[in-house]
Amino acid sequence: MIRIGVDANGGDLGVEATVPASMKAIEMFKDIEIVLFGDEEKIKPLLTNNERISIVHTTETLDMGEHDPMRAIRKNKTASLCLAMTAAKNKEVDAVVTSGPTQCVVMGAHLIIRRLPQMERVALCPIIPNLDGNPRLLLDVGANVELEPKHLAQFAIFASVACEEILGINNPKVGLLNIGSEEAKGREFEREAHQMLKNLEGINFYGNIESDQLLDCPSDIVLSDGFSGNIALKSMEGAAKNVSKMLKQEIKSSLGGLIGAFFMRKNLARLKKRMGTKEVGGAMIFGIGSNVVKAHGNSDSITFTSAIRQARVMVESNIIEKVVARLPKEEVLSE
Repeated sequence: MIRIGVDANGGDLGVEATVPASMKAIEMFKDIEIVLFGDEEKIKPLLTNNERISIVHTTETLDMGEHDPMRAIRKNKTASLCLAMTAAKNKEVDAVVTSGPTQCVVMGAHLIIRRLPQMERVALCPIIPNLDGNPRLLLDVGANVELEPKHLAQFAIFASVACEEILGINNPKVGLLNIGSEEAKGREFEREAHQMLKNLEGINFYGNIESDQLLDCPSDIVLSDGFSGNIALKSMEGAAKNVSKMLKQEIKSSLGGLIGAFFMRKNLARLKKRMGTKEVGGAMIFGIGSNVVKAHGNSDSITFTSAIRQARVMVESNIIEKVVARLPKEEVLSE
């Protein structure tokens, strides 16, 4: 049985999203148990089905606007997120799903669960949509502002295993986010990373990927430092939201637009679904000794259910064990 720890108090909606999502996940998957870390008084009225669901009571949670993640993790050990991650560290649960504050999740994964010995950094890796209908992995998008080329090499191996096991892609292509396709493009960091990835055994290196290719991406994985990756991700999200707003404005501006939208309503609904995150799940934390999925802070029950499904797949696929088996010795990545 797969045991999944849920930070029930976390996120903008808290138990209003996490509890219904947990009940739905229990119905969908007969091989999981869920441990809800949260306020029992708020959870119980919503828990109409407690089959394979247990509660670890705590009223404490981490604020979504937390400015000092390290201090928050160290000072609030009984917060729902911290309790869930401690359970993962102690092997009491196989995975953690949370929609809590991103930097607290990353810091908690680093300080509580701890990095794998073979990984020198952790990475935040969301699944992003693509024009061909097959999603891609983008990492790092904010766990590290600065990285060394060898860290990207470690991420490449982790992401390759995840891409195979979660997305079902054999021999996935690995790309490097850069300002041009040529090998000599970019800062010294990108140039060194390019050469290291090109010569790294165990991955299928495609080459450089420019930011305008991210939604029509020739590689299955895109690697970046956390600063550039975060800007790229938020630029895509912002563009999608504002194009949607502009489209609505144009539709409402004329009778013809409204009539056209009526006949295209199914097409528009499918477009919204393709660009949305409800069925994707959340961002994965790579590089640590347990499986952690970070759902968006405003996740509703549908999105959070998808995040639980994603965590289940990570556990079922034994991703961490497979990554450890494929990681070369540190000195190989340091040459």
